[in-house]
Amino acid sequence: MIQEAKRECYGSWYLPAGRMEPGETILEALRREVKEEAGLECEPLTLLAVEERGPRWIRLAFLARSTGGILKTSEEADKESLQACWYPHASLPTPLRSHDILPLIKLGSHYYQQARHPPTLPQELPCKLICQRLIAAFTSAKNIWVLAGKEGSLHLPITACGLTPSEQNSSIVVSVFRLLQQCLTLSQLTVKTQGVLGLQHLGKNQADGICLNVLVTVAYKNPGVLNKPPEIQGINFCWWQVEEEDVQSHLLKRLQEVSVVPIHS
Repeated sequence: MIQEAKRECYGSWYLPAGRMEPGETILEALRREVKEEAGLECEPLTLLAVEERGPRWIRLAFLARSTGGILKTSEEADKESLQACWYPHASLPTPLRSHDILPLIKLGSHYYQQARHPPTLPQELPCKLICQRLIAAFTSAKNIWVLAGKEGSLHLPITACGLTPSEQNSSIVVSVFRLLQQCLTLSQLTVKTQGVLGLQHLGKNQADGICLNVLVTVAYKNPGVLNKPPEIQGINFCWWQVEEEDVQSHLLKRLQEVSVVPIHS
């Protein structure tokens, strides 16, 4: 925990956190903030959660391991923080800057005890927009299908957050439903955003966007005996049946265990 030096929350306690600087990778920013605020070197282990209030505000929470450095003392107080201390997660210092860190601390503790998803770290690939690569899955008793775009070669659909005021002020998952409305009759279906499987970002050369690989399930509201995916509207999309056993078992495991990084909107 670090003790805040900012005027608006001076003396309160929080997890190391901060904004990225232009051109930084996500992990460079993470290491810099921990070093500046806590005095420690660290190695990121996994993304724990994606928090968002629309495309204008996205926060990535990571679990990391201390690898060196010296914990910042009150004698080293500066504009970044007053000091840093280790605390048991069941006995945190007060006052807290905000209680929004409590679910994140709980997530980190649970991940150490029993990881819900594989280690997930950003891939350094450029992306100019705030967007989502959609893994929209429909499952039957024995099979699984994913939605595919047909323009060019078959590919997972990508949807970008819109620039209208309504989308800029709405959850980023709005763009997922906008895409699905183009090809499915949503009134007959239950669509659920399960979470994130991966992400990409490389902020250099004006490409400071982010792409989240988002797992979504599609199911009939009244399934009955329907074992085939819902009919596609239009010509731009199709259902691709996953037949490769390794891929099928991996996807089914992720779905059954909800083995994803959660999105908190």
